[in-house]
Amino acid sequence: MTHRHPLFVGVLFTTVLSVVALVPAQDVMKVSETHKVLLENEHVRVLDFHVKPGEKVGVHSHPASVVYYLTDAKVKYTYPDGRTEERTVKAGTAFWIEAVRHGVENVGSNEFHGLHIELKEPAK
Repeated sequence: MTHRHPLFVGVLFTTVLSVVALVPAQDVMKVSETHKVLLENEHVRVLDFHVKPGEKVGVHSHPASVVYYLTDAKVKYTYPDGRTEERTVKAGTAFWIEAVRHGVENVGSNEFHGLHIELKEPAK
């Protein structure tokens, strides 16, 4: 039987989390087929998303954004530090998010549908 020293396990875990945090998150359009671009210009990108019950969207990032929910849904978000958050959203509501990196899973019984409006940095 192999016994690992707790300090070694702690250092290994911290190293793995650090490496994961350094890997750039992908654009949601590259990790999932759940999103479709409705509009994109130098100011904004508007995404229409449909996530079926039980479906997962891989780790991706968004700049500061507004999300408008078109259906009621129960969603689980997973963040790079391992933290998870379940959220129940209501159709017809809007939600502001700061820039974020996360994975998404529809843990409800109906489709998670909405619009994600990503703001772009002004050109310099």
